[in-house]
Amino acid sequence: MTAIIQLEKLTKSYGVHRGIIDVDLTVEQGEVFGFLGPNGAGKTTTIRTALDLIRPTSGRALIFGIDSNVDPVAIHKRIGYIPGEFTLYDRLTGGQTLEYFANLRGGVDRAYQASLIERFEIDPSRRFKELSKGNKQKIGLVIALQHKPELLILDEPTSGLDPLVQQSFYALVREARTQGRTVFLSSHILSEVERTCDRVAIIRDGKLVKVDSVEGLRDLAHHAVELRFADGVPAEAFTGLPGVSDVKVEDQTLHMRVFGPITPVVQAAAKYELLDFVSREPTLEETFLAQYGDKANAEVPA
Repeated sequence: MTAIIQLEKLTKSYGVHRGIIDVDLTVEQGEVFGFLGPNGAGKTTTIRTALDLIRPTSGRALIFGIDSNVDPVAIHKRIGYIPGEFTLYDRLTGGQTLEYFANLRGGVDRAYQASLIERFEIDPSRRFKELSKGNKQKIGLVIALQHKPELLILDEPTSGLDPLVQQSFYALVREARTQGRTVFLSSHILSEVERTCDRVAIIRDGKLVKVDSVEGLRDLAHHAVELRFADGVPAEAFTGLPGVSDVKVEDQTLHMRVFGPITPVVQAAAKYELLDFVSREPTLEETFLAQYGDKANAEVPA
């Protein structure tokens, strides 16, 4: 397969402040690659350095086999990019903004542009400054997608989007993959990457800690469970159950982490007078602190 993105010991130092350290990564043509990490882990710094929006301290980034420090213009002609945070021209309407960027690209397929506007439920007559964060994000996505680029680089693309619009975005990612295009998608949402990606890299404290298939990522998946009982907290009944760890009592509520099927916990809880049962998917920050916290902190200098 052809490597579309190659990062070789890519490092960005901000002096006393951490950036990214020796990031080695390869993304193949036609795959959807997830780049996972909690906020502040180095996702945006990696992307901006790879695109030559900021210069690396050492190492290099090759995109389409082109060194991004040597000819970034040739690279940017072939990509669609949405940054994690962006601002556009406040006085232009959404439609005028899309037209402006379409003209910068030398024109786009108008029928495809119109279909994107419809799928994202965009009102192109409203000025950019009048739009909510979610609607601004939708404009950014159309800008990135409308010229059908060979490579999409999307930095937390679903930020601010409602669930229905997120589904439209996931469908567009699947279509891009079907067409043989490549997608590099950063996120701090574990379930989002599971739903869309073929392979995943996890970054924490500026260093890669895992590169694996989505199937391998499921090793991290667990639920945070909270149980509240009418009479005391029978913690001993849950310690040692299959998949249960980190059992503790706080404010008369039993907390635990559960990997795999939750049935054993439900069966044990049913033996007592249960007032409340809460099960939720933890944030990626919580997952990383549980899985990589001690190791990462030991490896990365402050």
